[in-house]
Amino acid sequence: MTAHKNLKRLVRERVSRTGETYTAALQQVRVQRELGGPLRLAVGQLPVEQDPTDPAALRRAGDRLRQVLRSAAAAGARVVHLPEGATCFPGKRVLSSTGPDVVGPADWDRVAWAVLDAELAETAALAGRLGIWAVFGSTHRLSGDNRPHNCLYVVADDGRVRTRYDERYLSHTKAQWMYSPGRAPVVVEVDGWRLGLALGVEAHFPEVFAEYDRLDVDAVLFSSTGDGGFDATTFAVEAAGHAAVYGFWVGFAVPPQTGDAGRAGVVAPGGRWVGRVGADGGDGVVVVDLDRTDPDVAVARTLARPWRRRVGADPHRGLLGERLLGDVRSLERAGF
Repeated sequence: MTAHKNLKRLVRERVSRTGETYTAALQQVRVQRELGGPLRLAVGQLPVEQDPTDPAALRRAGDRLRQVLRSAAAAGARVVHLPEGATCFPGKRVLSSTGPDVVGPADWDRVAWAVLDAELAETAALAGRLGIWAVFGSTHRLSGDNRPHNCLYVVADDGRVRTRYDERYLSHTKAQWMYSPGRAPVVVEVDGWRLGLALGVEAHFPEVFAEYDRLDVDAVLFSSTGDGGFDATTFAVEAAGHAAVYGFWVGFAVPPQTGDAGRAGVVAPGGRWVGRVGADGGDGVVVVDLDRTDPDVAVARTLARPWRRRVGADPHRGLLGERLLGDVRSLERAGF
């Protein structure tokens, strides 16, 4: 009886936080209680501001981010995944100490840090009130004269920063003029799901995704702004390729796109897009249930992924490979 009352209390609290119907809230609470149950992921496509010296721009970004959190929570999402630079993606010419005509070292002292800190705190508090996890791009200050990290903050459903991922593989401009590189992969666990994090241009680096495969993640959340013109088409192709090769889901969060190919969304194990933001080129959120029991991902997850790991570990130990190691006709290549 006590357990039943507690369940009803949790459902009522969720209804109060999210505005869901009682039935929808009950379903989500039960899912969250079951280790390994489906994970509802919301991926956002929203514009990024580029002038961190402008308090109004930082406040606009914060308002926009929090509106996505509210919309995602109303849709029953457990995790919200947002683009690189969701709080602000500093333009290289905006912060250039020799610019704007000539790109030089970024002058990070010009950033309105107090305003950014206030927006981050307000966003984290909202995530706590909504009971939702938030993964979003920002800039993380370091000590002294060290350049900041380009990062993804992970705010848990209690409103506290659980961890942070720092972009490790930096573009030439980021490395030369703007940021300090990160040092390690980051995996966060939510309701029994292992989520890896990647950022910026790291879709170009298969080793990032291969490492997360070795860490046995269920999904990788990749946030980017695309290329220099905010076109994420190439990154979308690569994201689908990584999902196909490694047999995990990939969340793909980017700014609004001028074409269809680079839109934000979710790729399932096997490389198939299972949800994308609308094709109108504007803001949007797509909500997808990641479900390990979905028959459409069974082959990629339960057959292809273990097979690839086994063969990749030692390609000579195939069905007959070990037996053939001493066969002269197998070893001799200069003849028919």
